[in-house]
Amino acid sequence: MIAKLTGRVDSLDADRCVVDVNGVGYLVQASTRTLAALPVGALATLLVETQVREDAISLFGFSESSERDWFRLLTTVQGVGARVALNILSALSPRDLVQAIQSGDRGSLTRAAGVGAKLALRLLTELRDKAGTMPADSGVAPPAPPAAGAESDALSALINLGYRRQEAHAALGRVAERLGERAALDALIRESLKELAR
Repeated sequence: MIAKLTGRVDSLDADRCVVDVNGVGYLVQASTRTLAALPVGALATLLVETQVREDAISLFGFSESSERDWFRLLTTVQGVGARVALNILSALSPRDLVQAIQSGDRGSLTRAAGVGAKLALRLLTELRDKAGTMPADSGVAPPAPPAAGAESDALSALINLGYRRQEAHAALGRVAERLGERAALDALIRESLKELAR
Protein backbone atom coordinates (compact mmCIF):
# COMPACT_ATOMS: atom_id res chain seq x y z
CA MET A 1 0.00 0.00 0.00
CA ILE A 2 1.20 3.50 -0.82
CA ALA A 3 0.94 5.82 2.21
CA LYS A 4 2.96 8.84 1.07
CA LEU A 5 4.44 10.26 -2.13
CA THR A 6 7.20 12.83 -2.48
CA GLY A 7 8.00 14.00 -5.96
CA ARG A 8 7.69 16.72 -8.57
CA VAL A 9 4.16 17.86 -9.40
CA ASP A 10 4.04 17.14 -13.12
CA SER A 11 0.51 18.38 -13.87
CA LEU A 12 -2.72 19.50 -12.22
CA ASP A 13 -6.32 18.99 -13.34
CA ALA A 14 -9.59 19.98 -11.69
CA ASP A 15 -9.71 16.89 -9.45
CA ARG A 16 -6.35 15.13 -9.85
CA CYS A 17 -2.63 15.59 -10.32
CA VAL A 18 0.33 13.61 -11.56
CA VAL A 19 3.28 13.31 -9.17
CA ASP A 20 6.57 12.26 -10.76
CA VAL A 21 8.56 10.13 -8.32
CA ASN A 22 11.92 9.17 -9.87
CA GLY A 23 10.46 8.99 -13.36
CA VAL A 24 7.22 7.19 -12.41
CA GLY A 25 4.08 9.32 -12.72
CA TYR A 26 1.44 8.58 -10.08
CA LEU A 27 -2.12 9.74 -10.82
CA VAL A 28 -3.51 11.05 -7.54
CA GLN A 29 -7.07 12.26 -6.99
CA ALA A 30 -7.44 15.06 -4.46
CA SER A 31 -9.72 17.79 -3.13
CA THR A 32 -9.52 21.27 -4.60
CA ARG A 33 -8.07 22.40 -1.24
CA THR A 34 -5.09 20.03 -1.59
CA LEU A 35 -4.63 20.74 -5.30
CA ALA A 36 -4.50 24.49 -4.64
CA ALA A 37 -1.52 23.93 -2.31
CA LEU A 38 0.51 22.05 -4.95
CA PRO A 39 3.05 24.02 -7.01
CA VAL A 40 3.39 22.68 -10.58
CA GLY A 41 6.98 21.75 -11.38
CA ALA A 42 8.11 21.81 -7.75
CA LEU A 43 8.69 19.13 -5.15
CA ALA A 44 5.69 18.23 -2.99
CA THR A 45 4.69 15.60 -0.45
CA LEU A 46 1.23 14.07 -0.35
CA LEU A 47 -0.24 11.75 2.25
CA VAL A 48 -1.95 8.98 0.32
CA GLU A 49 -4.91 6.69 0.86
CA THR A 50 -4.73 3.70 -1.48
CA GLN A 51 -7.90 1.87 -2.51
CA VAL A 52 -7.58 -1.46 -4.28
CA ARG A 53 -10.54 -2.87 -6.17
CA GLU A 54 -10.87 -5.73 -8.59
CA ASP A 55 -10.58 -3.42 -11.60
CA ALA A 56 -8.42 -0.55 -10.31
CA ILE A 57 -5.89 0.76 -7.83
CA SER A 58 -6.75 4.35 -6.91
CA LEU A 59 -4.63 6.88 -5.03
CA PHE A 60 -6.18 9.76 -3.08
CA GLY A 61 -3.82 12.50 -1.91
CA PHE A 62 -3.98 14.95 0.99
CA SER A 63 -1.77 17.85 2.03
CA GLU A 64 -2.77 17.45 5.70
CA SER A 65 -3.38 14.45 7.95
CA SER A 66 -6.65 15.99 9.22
CA GLU A 67 -8.07 15.92 5.69
CA ARG A 68 -6.98 12.29 5.20
CA ASP A 69 -8.57 11.28 8.53
CA TRP A 70 -11.84 12.91 7.50
CA PHE A 71 -11.71 11.17 4.11
CA ARG A 72 -11.41 7.82 5.89
CA LEU A 73 -14.33 8.60 8.20
CA LEU A 74 -16.58 9.99 5.46
CA THR A 75 -16.15 6.87 3.31
CA THR A 76 -17.50 4.71 6.17
CA VAL A 77 -20.93 6.31 5.67
CA GLN A 78 -23.25 4.41 3.32
CA GLY A 79 -23.60 6.30 0.04
CA VAL A 80 -20.32 8.19 0.41
CA GLY A 81 -17.69 6.90 -1.97
CA ALA A 82 -14.25 8.34 -2.53
CA ARG A 83 -15.46 10.87 -5.12
CA VAL A 84 -18.22 12.26 -2.87
CA ALA A 85 -15.83 12.37 0.10
CA LEU A 86 -13.41 14.49 -1.95
CA ASN A 87 -16.30 16.74 -3.02
CA ILE A 88 -17.21 17.26 0.64
CA LEU A 89 -13.58 18.03 1.52
CA SER A 90 -13.43 20.48 -1.40
CA ALA A 91 -16.50 22.32 -0.11
CA LEU A 92 -15.69 22.21 3.62
CA SER A 93 -12.42 22.29 5.54
CA PRO A 94 -12.00 19.83 8.45
CA ARG A 95 -12.82 22.69 10.84
CA ASP A 96 -16.00 23.54 8.88
CA LEU A 97 -16.99 19.86 8.85
CA VAL A 98 -16.70 19.59 12.64
CA GLN A 99 -18.84 22.72 13.08
CA ALA A 100 -21.44 21.67 10.48
CA ILE A 101 -21.90 18.20 11.98
CA GLN A 102 -21.96 19.34 15.61
CA SER A 103 -24.48 22.09 14.84
CA GLY A 104 -26.61 19.90 12.53
CA ASP A 105 -26.08 22.25 9.57
CA ARG A 106 -27.48 20.23 6.67
CA GLY A 107 -27.23 23.19 4.27
CA SER A 108 -23.44 23.35 4.52
CA LEU A 109 -23.13 19.67 3.62
CA THR A 110 -25.42 19.95 0.60
CA ARG A 111 -23.05 22.55 -0.92
CA ALA A 112 -20.83 19.61 -1.88
CA ALA A 113 -21.49 18.04 -5.28
CA GLY A 114 -23.27 14.70 -4.94
CA VAL A 115 -24.66 15.41 -1.45
CA GLY A 116 -28.43 15.72 -1.37
CA ALA A 117 -30.71 16.30 1.61
CA LYS A 118 -31.01 12.58 2.45
CA LEU A 119 -27.27 11.95 2.37
CA ALA A 120 -26.61 15.11 4.39
CA LEU A 121 -29.05 13.86 7.05
CA ARG A 122 -27.31 10.45 7.09
CA LEU A 123 -23.93 12.16 7.51
CA LEU A 124 -25.23 14.25 10.41
CA THR A 125 -26.80 11.22 12.08
CA GLU A 126 -23.89 8.80 11.68
CA LEU A 127 -21.06 11.24 12.37
CA ARG A 128 -22.48 13.38 15.16
CA ASP A 129 -20.83 11.32 17.93
CA LYS A 130 -17.55 10.97 16.03
CA ALA A 131 -17.07 14.58 14.86
CA GLY A 132 -15.90 15.82 18.26
CA THR A 133 -12.96 13.42 18.26
CA MET A 134 -11.84 14.29 14.72
CA PRO A 135 -9.06 16.78 13.98
CA ALA A 136 -10.34 20.20 12.99
CA ASP A 137 -7.09 21.38 11.40
CA SER A 138 -3.40 20.65 11.40
CA GLY A 139 -2.68 24.08 12.83
CA VAL A 140 -1.03 25.16 9.58
CA ALA A 141 -2.66 28.07 7.82
CA PRO A 142 -3.64 27.41 4.20
CA PRO A 143 -1.07 28.75 1.77
CA ALA A 144 -1.71 32.27 0.58
CA PRO A 145 -1.48 33.01 -3.12
CA PRO A 146 2.05 33.87 -4.18
CA ALA A 147 3.01 37.52 -4.23
CA ALA A 148 3.93 39.29 -7.42
CA GLY A 149 7.45 39.95 -8.67
CA ALA A 150 10.52 39.17 -6.58
CA GLU A 151 8.53 37.58 -3.74
CA SER A 152 6.88 35.14 -6.15
CA ASP A 153 10.25 34.22 -7.67
CA ALA A 154 11.78 33.80 -4.21
CA LEU A 155 8.92 31.54 -3.13
CA SER A 156 9.38 29.42 -6.24
CA ALA A 157 13.14 29.17 -5.59
CA LEU A 158 12.60 28.04 -1.98
CA ILE A 159 10.08 25.41 -3.04
CA ASN A 160 12.48 24.15 -5.71
CA LEU A 161 15.13 23.81 -3.00
CA GLY A 162 12.82 21.34 -1.25
CA TYR A 163 11.07 23.48 1.36
CA ARG A 164 7.36 22.95 1.92
CA ARG A 165 5.19 25.71 0.46
CA GLN A 166 3.65 26.69 3.82
CA GLU A 167 6.96 27.02 5.68
CA ALA A 168 8.65 28.80 2.75
CA HIS A 169 5.75 31.25 2.44
CA ALA A 170 5.77 32.00 6.18
CA ALA A 171 9.55 32.63 6.25
CA LEU A 172 9.40 34.74 3.10
CA GLY A 173 6.54 36.80 4.57
CA ARG A 174 8.61 37.65 7.65
CA VAL A 175 11.64 38.55 5.53
CA ALA A 176 9.63 40.67 3.07
CA GLU A 177 8.07 42.60 5.93
CA ARG A 178 11.52 43.26 7.41
CA LEU A 179 13.25 44.20 4.13
CA GLY A 180 10.38 46.15 2.57
CA GLU A 181 8.70 46.12 -0.85
CA ARG A 182 11.79 46.97 -2.88
CA ALA A 183 13.95 44.09 -1.62
CA ALA A 184 16.05 42.38 -4.28
CA LEU A 185 15.41 38.73 -5.19
CA ASP A 186 18.82 37.51 -3.95
CA ALA A 187 18.32 39.27 -0.59
CA LEU A 188 14.85 37.74 -0.18
CA ILE A 189 16.17 34.24 -0.89
CA ARG A 190 19.30 34.62 1.29
CA GLU A 191 17.38 36.00 4.29
CA SER A 192 14.57 33.44 3.89
CA LEU A 193 17.12 30.62 3.95
CA LYS A 194 18.48 32.03 7.21
CA GLU A 195 14.94 32.10 8.63
CA LEU A 196 14.29 28.52 7.55
CA ALA A 197 17.59 27.33 9.06
CA ARG A 198 16.56 28.48 12.55
